[in-house]
Amino acid sequence: MNFTMKLNYRLQNAQQPTHALPIVLIHGLFGNLDNLGILARDLQKQHDVIQVDLRNHGLSPRTSEMNYPAMAGDVKALLDALSIDNAIIIEHSMGGKTAMALSAQIPDRIEKIVAIDIAPVDYQLRRHNDVFAALRAVTAAGVTTRTEVAAIMRHHLREEGVVQFLLKSFQQGEWRFNVAVRHPLNLDDRYRETLLQQFPNAKAHVIAGSGHWVHAEKPDAVLRAIHRFLEEPPA
Repeated sequence: MNFTMKLNYRLQNAQQPTHALPIVLIHGLFGNLDNLGILARDLQKQHDVIQVDLRNHGLSPRTSEMNYPAMAGDVKALLDALSIDNAIIIEHSMGGKTAMALSAQIPDRIEKIVAIDIAPVDYQLRRHNDVFAALRAVTAAGVTTRTEVAAIMRHHLREEGVVQFLLKSFQQGEWRFNVAVRHPLNLDDRYRETLLQQFPNAKAHVIAGSGHWVHAEKPDAVLRAIHRFLEEPPA
């Protein structure tokens, strides 16, 4: 049985009074609510924006239970608490799988979903293996400073941008995510076919010259794509 948790969140009201739907921003694995901040600052001009810390991330509670239905239930509970009946969800990576599970739970309350670098399929490529290895090495070393953490991670990670991204979550000698919990990187086969059928009108947009953290590498291009999508009438 999945139990919902009270998520840490940040609510920013729209700068201009509009009838636009609120937007919920959901970060990816090892992230927190600040990770999509560059999108939030732009979208807040016309939308109320809610940024969340998923369970086991940021300042939200820790638990050994970590699966997409439970994580989606947490977000649903937040929408209920904020009296949000209909919303747009924009998310990255693991947050995208969470949003897809959420849309299966409450399809009538999700107007649109923008999934950044994630799809409703079971990924066979374990692209986070090196990251897990780096985190385990840091934990084993028992280091407490960012300089020490960075030095250890660079033995496992080639991309300096990934090292710097992870360092943002290392504060006061601790990680701002639960390193010990098993993260659900893949979509459960029980939900895959349902979700694939659920998005028959999905559209893909490729941002050239970018990697997994495309919203940080090419924010202007990502925002242009988001705005075009939001301006389209529902299918």
